[in-house]
Amino acid sequence: MATITVRNLDDEVQKRLKKRAAANDRSMEAEARAILSNAVAGADFAAGWLEATRATRGDILPIPERSVPRNIDIE
Repeated sequence: MATITVRNLDDEVQKRLKKRAAANDRSMEAEARAILSNAVAGADFAAGWLEATRATRGDILPIPERSVPRNIDIE
């Protein structure tokens, strides 16, 4: 396992992290680990999805013209 040190963390960020950790019944360290893990997992998912759909993507579809909405009497 690797260890990282975060320097110059804004006090407000630290307070929000502490509050979020408490809401999730975790330590601040565990909460930071969860946030980092989710952040990099999302990037892999998006990259994989883009690669998987590359062949099915085509030209941009034209947006059809729309008519003006009709008036309705609601009384």
